[in-house]
Order: sequence, then C-alpha cells, then structure tokens
Amino acid sequence: MEKQYAAYKGDFHGEPAIWLKHGQYEAAVLPELGANLILFRDLENGFRYLREPEANEMEDFKANPGVYGIPVLFPPNRFDGGKFAWEGKVYELPVNETDRGNHLHGYMHKLPWNVDYIKGDEYESVVVLSQQVRDGHLYKQYFPFEFTLTLRYTLNAGGLQQQVTVTNEGNENMPNLLAFHTAINAPFVPGSESSDYTFKVTIGERREMTERMLPTGRFQPLSREEEDMKGVGTSPYFASMDNHYTAVPQNGRNRMELTDHRTGDVFVYDVGTEYKHWMIWNNEAGGKFFCPEPQINLVNAPNVTGESAEEIGLIGLEPGERWEATSFFYAMKRQKS
Repeated sequence: MEKQYAAYKGDFHGEPAIWLKHGQYEAAVLPELGANLILFRDLENGFRYLREPEANEMEDFKANPGVYGIPVLFPPNRFDGGKFAWEGKVYELPVNETDRGNHLHGYMHKLPWNVDYIKGDEYESVVVLSQQVRDGHLYKQYFPFEFTLTLRYTLNAGGLQQQVTVTNEGNENMPNLLAFHTAINAPFVPGSESSDYTFKVTIGERREMTERMLPTGRFQPLSREEEDMKGVGTSPYFASMDNHYTAVPQNGRNRMELTDHRTGDVFVYDVGTEYKHWMIWNNEAGGKFFCPEPQINLVNAPNVTGESAEEIGLIGLEPGERWEATSFFYAMKRQKS
C-alpha cells in the first residue's frame, strides 16, 4: 500500500469533509455537520474504530448525529427543564427531550463549524475547527456568553489526537460544560463478533438516576460486571447500559480499552484526567457499537446541591481564561486469549 501524508478538502457520502491521511491511518471530519470526526480507520488492517454512517444511513445520521463518530456536546447530557442557575442568574435552554422534560446535549454537534487550519506532511496531518459565539450566534439567546470552542485533530503514526479548547472571551464568568458522545465499533475487526470483545474503563462509583435520567445524589452498588470493567474487563454488551460513573484514573490515566480476543488487537481511548465523569451507553446492548462518553461535569451539574463544584465538575472560566484537554486514540497488540 502506498503511504499517504495529507490533509485536504473532500467529500463523505455527499457532504463536505476534511480528510486526514497518515501512513496506514485515515480520518475525516464533517465541518458542516457539527465538526463530527466521523471516521477513524486503519487501512492496512481494514479496521473501522468509530461507528460511521454508510451512504444509505446519512439521513439517519443527520437526524441522530449523537450516535455516530465523535459528536461534541456543549452543554452535555441532561438539564432539568432546560434550566440551570449560574452565579445568581437562571439560564434556559429549550426542552428537546419532551418525554422526560429535559434539555439534552446542546446544539454544537448539529451546527456548521469554521475550518481554521489544514496541514498535512510526513510528520502529521492536522485540521483545526472552531465555533465563535458572539452576537447573532444561536447560543447567545440561550447561553449568553462570548467564547470560542476549538477542536484540533492530529493524525500521525501513533494514531489520532484530539485537543479541545474553551476560551472565555466575554466579560462574565461562564460555566464550562462539555462532553463527547464517542461511538466505538465493537467489533472493529473484520470477521470478529461482538462476543470476541471485552472492555475496561477507569470508572469509580455509579450514580443513581431518576426515571428522567437525572442524578439523585446517591450512589448504587456496582454489579460484578461493572467491577470487572475496572480491571479484567467485561463485554460491552453484558446488559443494557445508560449509566453515569465517576472517573477514577489508574496509573495516572483515564481511559477506555477495548480488546478483540480473537486477534489480540486493542483499541485505547485515553481521554485525560480533566474529565471527571464517564457516561456509558450501549444502545440497549445492541452488539454493534457502544459509547464511552467522557464528561467534564455530572449530568445536570448546575442544578445539583450538596456536593462540591470540584466533585461534580462544575468548572467556571473567568474572562480571558481557557480550559484545554487532550485525548488520544491508538492501537496496541496483545497475545490472543
């Protein structure tokens, strides 16, 4: 196979895309559709690590962008009645999960993004995308702060790197509420079955949730399989999961590790210790993909009482301040079990 080192504007099933190519790897971002990094592939081995829509699934993707690729959620997850208090003011987002009366996931994963920079050479292939929230932006009517949200994706011989930056460019303190609804294929190896896979993730405790999927403030005992998630690993489909956990790094790392025991291939999603929470969702144990979702903050965090801001990840940015985190996606090989 001829090695390619490039970053360029192209097409993905009829939609504008920025393609990154580096050696055996390729990735693509859809700037007009939420800056979703819609695919990450190992071309030499035929691996597709992320759930990507086929050509006949593009309409479903546009209707449900949160369950393909790497959607950015700002603010993430659920807010009771769409409302949240911040420094003496109450802000209100539309209730878009009407059956539960919540606002869900924000709109950043549905909006067009600016493409600020593209570069590809033998060292790395890079794209930088941004959202500048100013007067006239959709977010100003609901989330009236001035800020810039930037995504930088870098592809190189080591895999894929994601760098996210939030910069407060206004005159008020703003809450920093962010997550990624990352959809990972299991299986990602051609010829393997879901039964060939186990995963591990650096979770701590499981939050109890109401019927509206809002935290009660209490914790629940972990099942045997959830305990195995911390160490030896378990199937990503052992039960239907829509669970919220605290993040507890191991050996200084906060990560998900997915292993194909038929081939020994391992896919690692190292999100970094800036994310204090994990949401794990597996589409009712459907056997095709699951979403280990790193979150800065607890679900409904601005409305939670009785816990410290540090504990629930309710992080504020003062004017001029910025927050940044870097995540890595990479492959390893282990002896087959």
